[in-house]
Amino acid sequence: MPAKARNLNGLAGLELTDAVFHNLVANHRLPGLAVSLMAHGESVLHKAYGMADMAGQVPMDPDHSLLRIASISKCITALALGRMMEAGLIDLDADFREYVPEYPQREYGFSLRQLAGHTAGIRGYRGKEYALDRNLSIEQSIEIFKNDPLVYPPGEGYLYNSFDFVLLSLAMERASGTPFAAYVRKNVLDPLGLRATFSPKEAGELGGTPELQGPKTAKFYARSNHGFRLARPVDNTYKLAGGGYLSTAADMARLGQAVLEGLLLEESTYETLLTSQIVQGMPTYYGLGFQVSRDGKGREFVGHMGNSVGAYTRLYMYPDHQKVVSLLINCSDPKVQEELDRALDSFLG
Repeated sequence: MPAKARNLNGLAGLELTDAVFHNLVANHRLPGLAVSLMAHGESVLHKAYGMADMAGQVPMDPDHSLLRIASISKCITALALGRMMEAGLIDLDADFREYVPEYPQREYGFSLRQLAGHTAGIRGYRGKEYALDRNLSIEQSIEIFKNDPLVYPPGEGYLYNSFDFVLLSLAMERASGTPFAAYVRKNVLDPLGLRATFSPKEAGELGGTPELQGPKTAKFYARSNHGFRLARPVDNTYKLAGGGYLSTAADMARLGQAVLEGLLLEESTYETLLTSQIVQGMPTYYGLGFQVSRDGKGREFVGHMGNSVGAYTRLYMYPDHQKVVSLLINCSDPKVQEELDRALDSFLG
């Protein structure tokens, strides 16, 4: 029997947060939602709502439903970049072509710092590139955009896009002599105990035998006139660094808590990653792979939002409140931000 919506009158705090999430599914606004909220290192709401697979009637699970995390992937890449910086493998201010010399020479060079901070001038998606379903390696994928002109001279503008992270991950591969996914596994995921975070290939999303013990990949949806339909197929392998990883709400909460506690990296490295870039004398509210901003109520946070085919996600860490928000939805932008803000405001206080 479908769940009934709850009356929100008189509710506050986590009780209101839980009820708002419940109502999003009960009112058919979402197929499924997995949430893990932490305060001062303790889990305070670890729950799932709705379905990971609507046709199969498989409930969502915060520990075992494997979901696309979209651009939260950039945070994982940033931590791997930090590891490479500390190991002396990479120079943030070196020209990209020092690592990938075959990349076309332009009037202006751009650095790895500019790629990681979205100030390099690389263009964003065009047309159907957002939902590309082609089996491309990172190296092959740069053919999509490498011959296009820069949108602005590097360092003179800010344009958020995932192609920056395609190039960044290629430079990281060259600098480390290791495939990007393998480097991330050894230097970020395994050390932090993120055992339910995978590339599409590892998750078996693209066919073959999944290399999983426990987590199961959810179905991914888009809104339709009659509710929800399966989202179009996509192959996110080439943009793993910028938007390709799959994970669980529980693992992403662990990642957020690790950042709050300063695990994995030195304090100075975190300062580099979590300091906003400055363009034309103004902050971009983006560090290196992390949003560095304020929410609608003025609370400072670091982390990332994500929006991709079959996914709408949040990983926000609030240092002043010592709170972590990990929220994964298995649907392309479902237009529920107002409700999510209400739920999270009640949690954050």
